Amino acid sequence: MKVKVYSLDGSPTDDVELPKVFHTPLREDLVRRAVISAQSARFQPYGPSLVAGKQTSAESIGKGRGMARIKRTKSGRHEGAFVPQAVGGRRAHPPKVQKKLHKKINDKERGLAIRSAIAATSSSDLVRRRGHRIDDRQVPIVVSDDFQQMSKANNVRETLVKLGLGEEVERLHRGRKQRPGKGKMRGRRRRVPKGPLFVVDRVCPVEKALSNLPGIDVARSENLNAEALAPGGVAGRLSVWTLSALKRAGEIYG
Repeated sequence: MKVKVYSLDGSPTDDVELPKVFHTPLREDLVRRAVISAQSARFQPYGPSLVAGKQTSAESIGKGRGMARIKRTKSGRHEGAFVPQAVGGRRAHPPKVQKKLHKKINDKERGLAIRSAIAATSSSDLVRRRGHRIDDRQVPIVVSDDFQQMSKANNVRETLVKLGLGEEVERLHRGRKQRPGKGKMRGRRRRVPKGPLFVVDRVCPVEKALSNLPGIDVARSENLNAEALAPGGVAGRLSVWTLSALKRAGEIYG
């Protein structure tokens, strides 16, 4: 399948054949497993202190008093302590740091998941199903290598509008919402929708420029992973490739 190569002014300049990796059958189950594996690898083991809820001088008052023989505080209202069912007591089955949180996946399955996620970016139906705003252009969108030399976020935004992604940029700008509840205090104050993924072939100035636009991610051809190509385990992310990055992906993934 051939797609058009666009210049920075949005006009098509040439046609390019998509690499064979874009013809990989879709495996949504493997894509989801690969994303979960990547997310669980970042989990940090946690658990309470071994003496949590046990640092008290509470004692049982014994039997024959018509009350439960649980440990009680020695002053005040003689409330229950230490035991799991008491307020401030220990937990019955607390989380343990020895628990294995990482969900592993075989290397060949992970490779197939990445190739399948790459192929899903060439399906207009899957891209629209994820909520991306695109016109009747073919996906993925391929631009010339001059795009990698852009260093200003305003210039990049103007180029995206010329490439037919104006509605997508507006969706990302308006989709930023403040999270309700206590989530605002825990390092995730705003919720930003996922936008397009830009794939380049090397370190270039446009990476910094794109980082100033909300919801947009940048990756290099050799560093693609299932989580970047299918956020949340849902394949079909809108992707914009530079011409050299597309050729490099064909060499790496076949």
